[in-house]
Amino acid sequence: METLRIGMFSWESLHSVVVGGISPHVTELAEALSAIGHEVHIFTQSGWMRDYDEISGVHYQRCRYDPSGGIVHQMDRMCDAMYDRFGSVQNEFGGFDVLHGHDWHPVAALNRIKHDHGKEFVITYHSTEWGRNGNQFGDWWEAREISHREWLGGYEAKEVIITTDQFKGEVQQIYQTPEQKITIIPNGINPGKIKKDVDPGAVKKRLGIHPFAPMVLFTGRMSYQKGADMLVNAIPDILNNRWDTKFVFVGDGEMRQYCEQRASQHGVMGACRFLGRVSDTTLSDCMNACDLACVPSRNEPFGIVVLEAWDAAKPVIATDAVHLIDNFSNGVIGYRNPESIAWCVNYSMGDLESTKKMGQNGKKLVKTKYNWDRIADDTVDVYRKLEG
Repeated sequence: METLRIGMFSWESLHSVVVGGISPHVTELAEALSAIGHEVHIFTQSGWMRDYDEISGVHYQRCRYDPSGGIVHQMDRMCDAMYDRFGSVQNEFGGFDVLHGHDWHPVAALNRIKHDHGKEFVITYHSTEWGRNGNQFGDWWEAREISHREWLGGYEAKEVIITTDQFKGEVQQIYQTPEQKITIIPNGINPGKIKKDVDPGAVKKRLGIHPFAPMVLFTGRMSYQKGADMLVNAIPDILNNRWDTKFVFVGDGEMRQYCEQRASQHGVMGACRFLGRVSDTTLSDCMNACDLACVPSRNEPFGIVVLEAWDAAKPVIATDAVHLIDNFSNGVIGYRNPESIAWCVNYSMGDLESTKKMGQNGKKLVKTKYNWDRIADDTVDVYRKLEG
């Protein structure tokens, strides 16, 4: 097999700045590609870290820039820094065979490299601005500019990777991306990343929860897109069914204060634990201790948290925005409203022993369909198309 020199461009990674779900995708995919013999460089933000590291066989080319101002202006400066760093790295290591961008953030850099160096690129869509805004177009300048760059990335890229068939439909409807450019490759997880042996009762006690009380876990950005507010609004109906249920919210975001206010207005603050951003260890503890993971998204291009829950053999309650779940086999799917979410949780609480089997079924998929070895091979097949 010919070794490829691959340049990945992403505004986040696990070994630079961590923002959301792109960071584990980029880092773990890069490590899987390196493990099968390819040379991978990740061009990303520097944050507070040094400019270069080699970690798990992956070269991290961290780019420094002025992070002040709005997100679009920040990304303009980041792309300038990425462009300059790419030229320096290419002079040192030699030419790249593949360039692979993630989401809209590095599009300006990739376009400059394409036009100045004659390098085609692949782009992976992780979400759309339409979806992040709750399935509606933003009418302010930044939203329009981000949407334009999302379109431009798909237009200029030679190949486009999208994580689910349903998300492919969203991207094509919004940006008219040609069918022949698109390959569907799912997100992935390293089996065992989240799963560990914990005493669920001890974890619950640390959170001020009775060891035998059922625990529902939300993890992720507390944003309109992710729907944490719908879970909060479902809590009264859930407590009417099972009074001792507790709800743990891990993550931060623009809707956290609103969710706390709604919990207070409903009189259910005592049933809630808003932890904010936590360490990986605490996140793993919570996932392994919970009885149910809830993904109440209004829009979900993939749903890496579903794989994290399945890795811990936990059943998942989700809205029909999440397309990974086989209903009543590895989770329960409801509609995008609090009443339906409450019904799903109450149904699952009715027989927690049977519900556990759903999580075990999900774990089987993590080992077979969503492992990085398989995903890396499929990604290389897309890279080979650039040679045609």
